[in-house]
Amino acid sequence: MVLALLTLTALQAQPVREWRKANEAKIIREYTDLLAIPNIARDTPNIQRNAAFITRMFAARGVPMRLLEVPNSPPAIFGEIKTPGATRTIIFYAHYDGQPVEPKEWISGDPFLPTMMDAAGKKVEYTNKFDPEWRLYARSAGDDKAPLIALAAVLDSGVKPRANIKFFFDGEEEAGSPHLEQIVRKYKDLLQGDVWLFCDGPVHPTRRQQILFGARGVTEFQLIVYGAKRELHSGHYGNWAPNPAMMLAQLLATMKDAEGHVLVKDFEKGIAPYSPTELRALKEAPDYEADLRKELQLARVDGDGERLDMLLGKPSLNIRGLQSAGVGAQSRNVIPATATASIDIRLVKGIDQKVAIDRVIDHIRRQGYFVTEQEPDADMRQTHPKIARIIRGHGYNAVRTSMDLEISKQVIRAVEAARGPVVKLPTMGGSLPLPVFDEVLKTPVIVVPIANHDNNQHGHNENMRLQNLWDGIETMAALLSMQ
Repeated sequence: MVLALLTLTALQAQPVREWRKANEAKIIREYTDLLAIPNIARDTPNIQRNAAFITRMFAARGVPMRLLEVPNSPPAIFGEIKTPGATRTIIFYAHYDGQPVEPKEWISGDPFLPTMMDAAGKKVEYTNKFDPEWRLYARSAGDDKAPLIALAAVLDSGVKPRANIKFFFDGEEEAGSPHLEQIVRKYKDLLQGDVWLFCDGPVHPTRRQQILFGARGVTEFQLIVYGAKRELHSGHYGNWAPNPAMMLAQLLATMKDAEGHVLVKDFEKGIAPYSPTELRALKEAPDYEADLRKELQLARVDGDGERLDMLLGKPSLNIRGLQSAGVGAQSRNVIPATATASIDIRLVKGIDQKVAIDRVIDHIRRQGYFVTEQEPDADMRQTHPKIARIIRGHGYNAVRTSMDLEISKQVIRAVEAARGPVVKLPTMGGSLPLPVFDEVLKTPVIVVPIANHDNNQHGHNENMRLQNLWDGIETMAALLSMQ
């Protein structure tokens, strides 16, 4: 049976490739049309335009689509292909919303004006011929509209599913999927299946296809430190009025040492250990860090020499941004009134999101701060010499699917038959809303990404290398034709 699957999938890969080569212009036209629709989750009119476009796109390929809706949320988009005689149901997940944008930082000045660039970063015009090293620049080019285009292309190519297929496209993943659980619970019967395949994230930095059997969780909070009730003249009040920017810098410095080790007490307590299969997969993973350091121009890295893929098995504490008064042209000779740090914690299996933030709060208290979750009033300000406010954000916990499950092995075999040896890792470093599917639907989740690792995910000038899209089409074809 295994040999038959490998042979069938390998035979299908070549026709899909030939079809793609003959239809690249058509694929890119549809891709750019989709990328041109702004897709920030809070932009309701344009989110609705995206949903309508994707619904038409799949309906035109014979897949009836419907919107899964709950109040005050972008809709999820659902579609289904029923295969006579099929004994398994495979569900593909992708999302169609994107991260916020800062237009002035983009090459084109418009994140939703798809722009093709060559390998040297020069804008190119195109008609029917495409260099595989060209890149298409636009918000969500890699994260996460590329899988939608790849799946649609596979349906056009003539690949026939051998299992029942369902599609679920999230409309607010980049906003933290705050309504996802509500949607999944409301439509629980509709969303039953044997495996969820998450088509999100990048391939391995070596450019090899990778399969990830989990993702780190994430939680976030704002940390605000207070000084005087208003900004003060730095000459009149310097050396007397406490400076919250300095206080915040000193507080943050207590949380990590010079090698990047988190110093918060019990921060790593509870980590679920890797299985023998997971440890073997990590050992077999390619060593790529020297090339990655060169690419990123890093003379040093954190972690005391421990490999990046091993460090992904630990929780991380990250400062996402700092703000206090002004810098550059906005600089003023003032002592700031407040200083704010935006912090995220990447979670691993065994550590709950609430517990992780509570551990940081306990650390802040040990540094002599009074911690509140409310805006301090006059009495609080005059009672406590050091005040820190915590504003908790939303998040979700980490999930890992066993690599020893039969469905895990079948996904590996299917992708390797089409793409050759893949990199197999227990978890990805980024976060995906896997817990909802793991906990509510009790269904295994596996991540099969297609974007290039250097796609500027979440940053400005996000892009998709064309060869990654072409490879992704073959990867999706292999998965769509699994039995």
